[in-house]
Amino acid sequence: MAQYQTVRTAPGVRTAEIDAGLRAHMNKVYGTMSVGMLITALAAWAIAGLAVTSDPSATGIAIREGEYLSGLGAAIYTTPLRWVIMFAPLAFIFFGWGALMRRASAAGVQLGFFAFASAIGLSMSSIFLVFTDFSIVQTFVVTAIAFAGLSLWGYTTKKDISGWGTFLIMGVIGLIVAMIINIFLASPAMMFAISAIGILIFAGLTAYYTQDIKNQYVQHAAHGDQEWLDKAAYDGALSLYISFLNMFQFLLMFMGQQE
Repeated sequence: MAQYQTVRTAPGVRTAEIDAGLRAHMNKVYGTMSVGMLITALAAWAIAGLAVTSDPSATGIAIREGEYLSGLGAAIYTTPLRWVIMFAPLAFIFFGWGALMRRASAAGVQLGFFAFASAIGLSMSSIFLVFTDFSIVQTFVVTAIAFAGLSLWGYTTKKDISGWGTFLIMGVIGLIVAMIINIFLASPAMMFAISAIGILIFAGLTAYYTQDIKNQYVQHAAHGDQEWLDKAAYDGALSLYISFLNMFQFLLMFMGQQE
């Protein structure tokens, strides 16, 4: 249900219309996010399958008993290409997404989101080579439950949590810097701290983004700019998608069982 701010923010628009539009908008956000998650999962699983072979003569790089990296796997995980795969999605978020939102149509933004989800699948494919399938599924379910609870709270709370945004985004930047440093240090203790802090940061961002998506819709509903609302839905889907995936990856550090 729309809160009392809805009527004040959008005078002349019936509350029932706002509520119906908001529900449709949020359904589009979650639906787009879910499709993106499915694309990521399928891409990661498919690429991980192509990266493994039972032929020891392919590369000679063993990942477990009876399984070796294929030529594709060696290129993805052992050459400088891995740095491109790792940092390309990050570059897209910081430099590409904003331009896409400004210049592309809603359909173009949607396509960009799905392309990004595919790229994330490539960068995450290695988890299928490191962790057991059961622990990946188990962590995904735990993440989904936590995400649903946090997003529901962000949607329904009457508390204004807009002030969280700057603090949490600064935390994300600090987290990225710490992760880059730890690539060279390879410190288990630092990785543990990064994972714990990361879970808390992206849990907060899940609630924050949900409330922000809701508020943005309410503020613009009276203008009737459907193109903008469609783009905003994809932008919101991307924000929640990133929060979900990061919570999943950090939780996997704690819950994942290695092969």
